[in-house]
Amino acid sequence: MGTKYNVLYNGNIALQAGIDGVNDAYSENFWEILPVERMQVTDEIQKPGESKNADFERAEEKAIKAVQTHDMVIKGKEKNPQIDEAYLLLGQARYYDQRFIPALEAFNYILFKYPTSDKINTAKVWREKTNIRLDNNELAIKNLKQLIDEEPLSQQDLADATAIMAQAYMNMDAKELALEQLKIALSNTKSHNERARYYYISAQLYEEFEQIDSANVNYDRIIEMHRKIPRPFYINAHLSKIRLTDLDNYNRLEFQEYIEDLEENRENRPFLGKIYYQIAQYYQNIESDSIAEVYYNKSLRSPTTEQKLKALDYSILGDMNFDRSQYKIAGAYYDSTLANYEPNTRIHRLFKRKRDNLEDVIFYEDIAQRNDSILNLVSLSEADRLALFTEMVEKIKQKDEALKREQEASKRDNTGITQSIAGAPQGRAAVDTEKQESSFYFYNQTSVAFGKNEFLKIWGERSLEDNWRLSTKGGGAASSISAEDELAASATDEERYDVNFYLSKIPSEEREIDSIAKDRNFAYYQLGIIYKEKFKENLLAKNKLQQLLENNPEERLVLPAKYNLFKIYEELNLTDEAAIAKADILSKYPDSRYAELLRNPRAALGIDENSPENVYENLYTLFNDQKYAEVITKCEKATFDFDGGDMVPKFEILKSAAKGRLEGFEAYKEGVNYVALNYPNTDEGKRAATLMQTAIPILEKKEWKNEEEATNFYVVYQIENAADQEIEDFMALLDKKVAGINYYNLTTSKDVYNRNTTFVVVHGLKSINGAKGFTQILNDDKKEKQKITKPYFAISSENYAILQRHKNLNAYLELP
Repeated sequence: MGTKYNVLYNGNIALQAGIDGVNDAYSENFWEILPVERMQVTDEIQKPGESKNADFERAEEKAIKAVQTHDMVIKGKEKNPQIDEAYLLLGQARYYDQRFIPALEAFNYILFKYPTSDKINTAKVWREKTNIRLDNNELAIKNLKQLIDEEPLSQQDLADATAIMAQAYMNMDAKELALEQLKIALSNTKSHNERARYYYISAQLYEEFEQIDSANVNYDRIIEMHRKIPRPFYINAHLSKIRLTDLDNYNRLEFQEYIEDLEENRENRPFLGKIYYQIAQYYQNIESDSIAEVYYNKSLRSPTTEQKLKALDYSILGDMNFDRSQYKIAGAYYDSTLANYEPNTRIHRLFKRKRDNLEDVIFYEDIAQRNDSILNLVSLSEADRLALFTEMVEKIKQKDEALKREQEASKRDNTGITQSIAGAPQGRAAVDTEKQESSFYFYNQTSVAFGKNEFLKIWGERSLEDNWRLSTKGGGAASSISAEDELAASATDEERYDVNFYLSKIPSEEREIDSIAKDRNFAYYQLGIIYKEKFKENLLAKNKLQQLLENNPEERLVLPAKYNLFKIYEELNLTDEAAIAKADILSKYPDSRYAELLRNPRAALGIDENSPENVYENLYTLFNDQKYAEVITKCEKATFDFDGGDMVPKFEILKSAAKGRLEGFEAYKEGVNYVALNYPNTDEGKRAATLMQTAIPILEKKEWKNEEEATNFYVVYQIENAADQEIEDFMALLDKKVAGINYYNLTTSKDVYNRNTTFVVVHGLKSINGAKGFTQILNDDKKEKQKITKPYFAISSENYAILQRHKNLNAYLELP
């Protein structure tokens, strides 16, 4: 009696408290098929003896105490009938504490030690639940089938056994068999919560089998239970029915009344995010996109919206804007989508690819919009500028005054509340008095809503981070802010109302204005090419390229823009415009590659040797042959000829490498930095940015290494202003001499040092002394008439790399 009503009683109370805590912390994921058991298993590793939950730890302690202090084994037989209950409590406490191996030991002990216990079937069910948690699904199914076939089970034990068998079948992807077991569990359980869960899982499985009528029957059964079950099941059953409704065979007026009732029901406020989402889905299905967009945004703004739902809202709004060719806004929505999906998941990678495809559009649209806005300010007269900023300052004042009035109203309201509380009964006054008595701005919902709306109008959604005002930090549906808004954002409190502050920020230097216009024009050209090539949006591309030509662009953009416009006119069947564009190119640029493409369309297929791909391959071959000066010259020509094309960054990076080999580290660094800054959204630009952060700081070091510790040395012959044949002759003689030295594995190579100097290098020497005395080794044969007499120096392989990188030969030769 002491075991039952003292130790185990308190242990079961602690167990139930722990289970209630687990249930409260668990959040149902109705987006996926629900698990049979409401418990979140984590991957957190526990040390031996550790517990995740204090209640389960207490329950385990009580169970152990019952066994240790109340165990009554007399003549090999247990006389205390509560000890099997203690082991059951022990196993359950460990199970819920997610220590499944120790739990399995406890359940197995009951089966081994107490085979006649009245809890034997319950222990068997719990053992198989534990096996399923340990992924022993087949074993669990086998044991459960045997239990059901051989033992007379109570209704609840049968319900538990079949329910967990259904979970095992689902784990093994045998979902048809899982449905059969759930039907048995439903007919035997008396728990309303369990019935709601099993009905919901069955409906989800029927949905997966595309048996919509059967799914709806199960959702209807959940709805009929109404207040007997947790509200989330009731609401999600309604929403699932809405999702599955065949609108072609349903009275739309009745349907709209149905979903509006769900929206207006005060009890459904905790679920408004999902309700708005489902309403938006309905309107999108009947092609009322504008209303659908309103509801998707309402779903986003709902304080009850969960992370998964936010991701869905953002992704759908992104797709809607993408379909409308509003790629910049779509990219902002995809940014927010990525923030709400777990990294390194399949869905995250899918939207990452979508977002990456929009990277160039967003980058160049930002430049185009911002610079257009600045140039518009530059073009205005002094009077127009003054009028514009005067009006802007007035609007800022009005907004600030409106906000001030809201804050004062909030303060008055809170003062009234405080006075009311002072005369209210003590119990009522105790509710939230600290918050109510404060005049803090954020405690007044009207003021907060006003402030949020004003912020969103100007900035869109912004993350809480440094430099949040930058246009690249934008999120949600906000578009790029104008130059005026950017100036207002950069102003201090004193400068906000000062018109002269804004006027002083307008560029006035001709050089600065030209640079802004140049960047704007290049952005327009890139946008035209991207819309044409990547997104096949010929109308958008035509618009951008025509705007570019109206902006008096630099000469290098004119011809490629005209040629691409010609191709767009052809695809849009604008024959007259295409003919005019073609005639213009042939008359004004008859010797250009684009004119050749118009005269010989087969050249556009990349068959001719002048295609950018062939030109690049030829230049890369020259680079490998150390024709660095020729590579630099031809790369510069190629970047002009193919300006705006995908190959230009490749030519630039190749030119940087050639300059580095010929002129040294600083030239290479400058070239890599140029590619990183001017082509930031290309693969080459991204690699260049990575080089600037990682490799360049390492390569910049030019301190000489200690050659006493080196193990690999070169002998370097320095040849100045020599013809290629002279160098080849010398190398032939050197190779002949080197071949006669058997005790070293020597090889030779030719390396360009700069435009006037060539190195002939002997590799394979192992000591500095051997390298310094190399001429004596070569000329040991006194009968040999041809002697190597050219001056040389010895150097370690590490220092040779530094010498070639920084072109500091004199500094090395001057070393003591």
